[in-house]
Amino acid sequence: MMIRRDLYLNQLFGYIDKPFIKVITGIRRSGKSAILMLLRDELLRKGINGINVIYINFESFEFSEIDDAEKLYKFVKTKIKTRKRYYILLDEIQEVGSWEKAVNSFLVDFNADIYITGSNSRLLSSELATYLAGRYVEIHLHTLSFSEYLLFKQIRLNEETSDLYREFGFFLRLGGFPALNTGEYTYESAYKVVYDIYSSAILRDTVQRYNIRDVELLERVVRYVFDNIGNKFSAKNVADYFKSQQRKIDLNTVYNYLTALEGAFIVYRIPRYDVKGKEILKTFEKFYTADQSLLYAVMGYKERHISGVLENIVMLELKRRGYNVFVGKSDDKEIDFIAELKGNKIYIQVAYKMSEQTTIDREFAPLHEIKDNYPKYVITMDETWQDNIEGVQHMHIADFLLMKEY
Repeated sequence: MMIRRDLYLNQLFGYIDKPFIKVITGIRRSGKSAILMLLRDELLRKGINGINVIYINFESFEFSEIDDAEKLYKFVKTKIKTRKRYYILLDEIQEVGSWEKAVNSFLVDFNADIYITGSNSRLLSSELATYLAGRYVEIHLHTLSFSEYLLFKQIRLNEETSDLYREFGFFLRLGGFPALNTGEYTYESAYKVVYDIYSSAILRDTVQRYNIRDVELLERVVRYVFDNIGNKFSAKNVADYFKSQQRKIDLNTVYNYLTALEGAFIVYRIPRYDVKGKEILKTFEKFYTADQSLLYAVMGYKERHISGVLENIVMLELKRRGYNVFVGKSDDKEIDFIAELKGNKIYIQVAYKMSEQTTIDREFAPLHEIKDNYPKYVITMDETWQDNIEGVQHMHIADFLLMKEY
């Protein structure tokens, strides 16, 4: 079952026949192949002859022999019979050695509109930049948002979703990988599926792509990051943790591993921003994961992670909407997120429940100290009270995620 994801399709359709290579990136199984299939359907709907649409999925055994640029070029050349426009759709292109040379040649030699997908950000680093600088546009695909989760569920079960807060509880536990939302899964069986996705991303998009030798150490770094979702990250904390595990580790290795995990879109690094000094800081960034279900698949579901997971969900929503996201620092106080888009800002605090006055004070105080007029939110899972306190809006996370704009 393929369900339209208009957030991405509208972006992609807007670039049809524009003189850019369209690069769709995202973690494995986030829905990139489905987006390409929907693009193919759209091209056919617009009257493009199917012969003029060349689709190759490099994870399919059918195309397993096309493993370098020369073979790819020769294969595509056999499909191009006229000087008419051809649409070349290449799925999981990173499986092809030196692929960028072939893609560059398609631009030079053929009348071609080119779309590629990949599960590693190195697509957009040295290789692509060298050959295709200024000639590509990236569309980054995330796992399902809460609103997309509701759409998938309504279509699958053919029913209206009545209790939003209850549904958010399911989304919190199940996560947003599309495959999990097109059928019925227990949490246990869902996490097994996610663990397979994680293992594939670790092996193929991290270990192999970055030539990592110590896989066991890489897994320990992942577990450390997942166990500290929403916490400030420092080299000293990492060193202390590995020392407690009777493992000595070079901190450069840790940061190289983190770069590899970012490259495979398993984690996102969110830098810190000093509100008063108006500068990005080089220390105490935070790391989040591509989907909360990855944390459960690796670590198991633990109540103590819930505040960090809620932050994670909010961060991903901001990223989906195109915001630049920072962790905020204002004097000695922390702001969970400062998000910027087209000259506008929003400030956000995230907490699980406002059960005590000390929690209320801790979450609202940093936002009250910021004297500009940009929107400020405290987001929790409280169902009973939602209020505006001195210009700071307190909202349930489900309502926040479904707002049309911030």
